[in-house]
Amino acid sequence: MSEIVVTLVQIALAIMVFMLLPCAYRAFRGPTPADRLQAVETLTTLLVGIVVLLAPALGTALVIDVALALAAFAFIGTLAIARYLAEGRVF
Repeated sequence: MSEIVVTLVQIALAIMVFMLLPCAYRAFRGPTPADRLQAVETLTTLLVGIVVLLAPALGTALVIDVALALAAFAFIGTLAIARYLAEGRVF
């Protein structure tokens, strides 16, 4: 990759890692369960983005598969938690 692309990826990674901190704070100290759910969803989105940005540096396509699996599990978890918050039951 060119030098400017590597620099931009490093900047994007730094920003995404920095943004994990306020999301983690909101996930643990959120005033309502809905706020915590939103924070966890944002955390998983950031983690998927970080994993995808790290894939070229690690030089393996397996990392992209891990990111897809994480996104799928996060979606299923979000559906389960949202249903629990709305109806008081998961299944």
